[in-house]
Amino acid sequence: MSLAPAILDFHQLAGDIKRRARELGFELVGIADAAPTQYRDYLRNWLDDGQAGTMRYLAERFDERTDPAAYLPGARSVICVAMNYHAPLEPVPEHERAYHGRVARYALGVDYHEIIKKRLHALADWLREVAPDAVTKSAVDTAPVLEKGLAARAGVGWQGKNTCTINENIGSWLLLGEIVTTLALPVDEPAVDRCGTCTRCLDACPTGAITAPYQLDARRCISYLTIEHREGEIDPALAPKVGDWLYGCDICQDVCPWNSKAPDTTDPVLAPRFPTGTLDLRRVLSWSHDDYRSALRHSAMKRVKLPVLQRNARVALRNNGKDE
Repeated sequence: MSLAPAILDFHQLAGDIKRRARELGFELVGIADAAPTQYRDYLRNWLDDGQAGTMRYLAERFDERTDPAAYLPGARSVICVAMNYHAPLEPVPEHERAYHGRVARYALGVDYHEIIKKRLHALADWLREVAPDAVTKSAVDTAPVLEKGLAARAGVGWQGKNTCTINENIGSWLLLGEIVTTLALPVDEPAVDRCGTCTRCLDACPTGAITAPYQLDARRCISYLTIEHREGEIDPALAPKVGDWLYGCDICQDVCPWNSKAPDTTDPVLAPRFPTGTLDLRRVLSWSHDDYRSALRHSAMKRVKLPVLQRNARVALRNNGKDE
């Protein structure tokens, strides 16, 4: 039964939103105001300095990216959600390790964009039923929304020194989503930064992409080099440091103390399609386009086309001493 907006109890509604979000499969949910980001100038300078590399789309729709009310006119609140994607992996047999390339954990299950969008739309539909005058707009990381800053503002998790969102109970194995709405909902307390004096992520990054705490030069990041860098070969000075990563990189998360006791996801759609979290590089190099489409159906890995994935496979084999 719908309620007229004039008699809505917004504190009760906020609690109901969180309960409904959890029923839909989001482990974490918080609410932030829709004020402009405090990082607008930093982002502008970061882009102007070229640290986004070839990700030119990050400079597009800049006003929307830095102000939720530009993304959705009249926005008052942002509902921020997160899913835990951490899953246990099986070991690769010792004699096969040199022929395998690692895949970032977030890309091992069904494409998270499909999952999160479907669940956000269900949450937004429910919200408009109980608050018919509400206007909503859903977002994942393909939308021009600074989601990590919003997640921190909503109390979902702080933005760590490796620039990942970290929650003290789940760690940084988080997939984020948002619903921007015209409803003026009560907001949650912002997350508290608990990185302290730890510098493990900075020390572990092979390419020095984390140039200072909370600062990332994308051009040096292994995730960028293996996914977003599509124009030619990887810089010869950086290629040896990519190691055996075929798609993405988890090094700065693997060493994070907040991930040492991360719970495993219970969501079956996030179970790894490749149980070891790796792919046989020889097979990738032999793939036809049909093989590629079949193996990566409904996978976030399809962001990388076959020729780039095969380029990465050659780099990983070379780094493993198996250049063929």
